[in-house]
Amino acid sequence: MNLGEKYDLITRWAVEVVTASELRMLLENVDKPKAYIGFEPSGLVHVGWLIWMNKVRDFIKAGVDMHVLEATWHAYINDKLGGDMDLIRAAAKFVKKVMEAYGVDVSPIKFVDAEDLVSDKEYWKLVIKSAKNVSLARVKRALTIMGRRAGEAESDASKIIYPLMQVADIIYLDLDIALGGTDQRKAHMLQRDIAEKMKLKKAVAVHTPLLVSLSGPERKMSGGMEIDDYLSEVKMSKSKPETAIFVHDSPEEIELKVARAYCPPREVELNPVIQLAKYILFPGGFTLRIERPMKYGGDLEVGSFNELEKMYVEGAIHPQDLKKSVARALAEHLKPVRAFIERDREARELLEKLSQAKITR
Repeated sequence: MNLGEKYDLITRWAVEVVTASELRMLLENVDKPKAYIGFEPSGLVHVGWLIWMNKVRDFIKAGVDMHVLEATWHAYINDKLGGDMDLIRAAAKFVKKVMEAYGVDVSPIKFVDAEDLVSDKEYWKLVIKSAKNVSLARVKRALTIMGRRAGEAESDASKIIYPLMQVADIIYLDLDIALGGTDQRKAHMLQRDIAEKMKLKKAVAVHTPLLVSLSGPERKMSGGMEIDDYLSEVKMSKSKPETAIFVHDSPEEIELKVARAYCPPREVELNPVIQLAKYILFPGGFTLRIERPMKYGGDLEVGSFNELEKMYVEGAIHPQDLKKSVARALAEHLKPVRAFIERDREARELLEKLSQAKITR
């Protein structure tokens, strides 16, 4: 595989690369660059997580040495699953099961438990050195990476440590590339700034899109608000299960949730049904079949997102027809995941355990 093919694999479906020139230089000079994505084990897995799982698959295919950080202590700091470390560890195991179920080859992936990082004094040296190279105000601004506001650190000072831990994660693991959703942008930029001051390696950042909640954006973006913070606010969240589609949902549940979803006619911006097609179905190789009454032109076969977008904006596809088609295709796309969970005893037990847990965020 040549450099151009590797670059295209690593960047396809990404919304931002910081920076493209650095990534090209990295691929030219490093035969097997090291990359990672970290995830908070926080409960059940919704379809938005499939976006980064697809990218992990692309990274591996491009010859990247892939690491997946099970951010257990990060989840504890962020009050996930009530701070119950037993549940947090169960959630980490379930994510790995979902990756397998989704067809991600986990054998070449190096899974890293944050437990191992925090047990090493060298890791904490990096956290402290990172703190010495950044202002408190800058760290507070980065709290949006964990779905928090700056003021929330006033009552729980551990929140301040979180962004610094993410910086230390990247430096400690000696990573070349940091993969994450756009909600992680501030953490990656913080690492790049701190690393530069410490004369250490700056990680190239590859950012993937976030799926908006099925209820749509509950409020408009206010003046002066940064786009990554806004998208983080309106993204799909497991804490609001009625506005999220989980990978284990039945076809009937998927159909009901999509039927109720926000889907304004002719609008594609922040339209969750359009996004499901764009970020989940088309990257998976689906041709979307739109069933329409004959009086409206009959059925359509849509083979690309550009084609779907054009037709929807022009009004050639009705929202209800789109919803039915996307729900049907998504249920088919998730069929192997449901089947895997059904036949894998540990996956079933983990799902049951997490389904009974209270998810607050």
